Amino acid sequence: MVLFGWLMVMLMAASAARAELLIRITEGANAAIPVAVVPFAESGVMPAGDKVSNIVQADLTMSGEFQLLAPEKMLSLPSKRSEVYFRDWRLLGQRYVLVGELTRSGQRVEARYELFDVNREQRILGETAGASASNIRSLAHHISDRVYETITGEPGVFSTKLAYITLTTSGNESVYRLQVSDIDGQRSKIRLESREPILSPAWSPDGKKLAYVSFETGKPVIFIHELATGKRTKAADFPGLNSAPAWSPDGQSLLMTLSRDGNAEIYQMNLASGKTTKLTNHWAIDTEAAWDHAGRGIFFTSDRSGGPQIYYMERPGAEPRRLTFGSRYNARARPDSKGEYVYYIHQRQNTFHIARRNLKTDEESIITRTGSDESPSVSPNGRMLIYSTQQDGKGVLTVVSADGGAAYSLPASEGEVREPAWGPISR
Repeated sequence: MVLFGWLMVMLMAASAARAELLIRITEGANAAIPVAVVPFAESGVMPAGDKVSNIVQADLTMSGEFQLLAPEKMLSLPSKRSEVYFRDWRLLGQRYVLVGELTRSGQRVEARYELFDVNREQRILGETAGASASNIRSLAHHISDRVYETITGEPGVFSTKLAYITLTTSGNESVYRLQVSDIDGQRSKIRLESREPILSPAWSPDGKKLAYVSFETGKPVIFIHELATGKRTKAADFPGLNSAPAWSPDGQSLLMTLSRDGNAEIYQMNLASGKTTKLTNHWAIDTEAAWDHAGRGIFFTSDRSGGPQIYYMERPGAEPRRLTFGSRYNARARPDSKGEYVYYIHQRQNTFHIARRNLKTDEESIITRTGSDESPSVSPNGRMLIYSTQQDGKGVLTVVSADGGAAYSLPASEGEVREPAWGPISR
């Protein structure tokens, strides 16, 4: 079985480093919206480290949807409405201007910020938000989310988290680490460390738990990890393969691949009862399932047509429908949150890219320009995609806009990084 060998390779491939990820903007969008983030005025002694306005500027740049004006090119540095001269910002070609002021009182920092539409000369956002002085990055990400949503109409994702696997090696020693960080790679925390592979992290819908595969017992076992407490429980430890966990939208069950009956099939496990229901039943290998945006049907990978291809099952028990053609390898489908597109690994001329398929028109497009691409994960607002790839012979994470128009990479300062999972928007 070609796919079985491929599946085991995927199970054994985890990687990257202990230190926080770096960030490198590699490509911008052609039609980015001009935005000026004016350095915030400050009252009181601010925490050391990056400025709030710098973080907001970096966040908006990362999205690929905005062109940020460098502060040294600004004609003035206003911090409130009465100081904003719209003519100056129009001369600089700006569509929007963000101004604000930070005030520190004890261990708390409060931000007052305003966003202006330059052409209409109107304030379109004006709010106050606060955070502890030790949590200044969360305050900045919150402001970025509000600015993004005000301009685009879509929720921002700068306050969400990334989970990923890192691998460092020294001689014959390998150390795998499950880490969680901000989406810019900062504030990373190690959640699990092992000398055996850790794979396939998957976020619960509430962002409080991770499911993943660990080989720490000498075989693949699916664990559920509560992030707040560190408590870990075995979700699936059946004979054979236990892999590819994926949460249901209500958080009550997991999709998983099990070979308990001798062949790799898709199962659904009720987490309260532990009861499993077989969703596929075929001589081929079925794996890498993911719920559709509505939580009714599932996408999965199967080699029932002779090689890995993407299939869709409209409801449990329905006849699966093949979605991908024209390439001998299409795998690991990940749908967006609106039911418009599905993303997957696509082989073309012996190179692996991330492809996007329009679920209404069946139009397929390649959205990555790198090679050896794998493990796509879609942002919760559907506007960005993170995946792992090779850069200078090392595994790195790369984020692209959903149409492939902009990109930034997140290499580790040492070692390699793999298996990214984009966390949900916290409610």
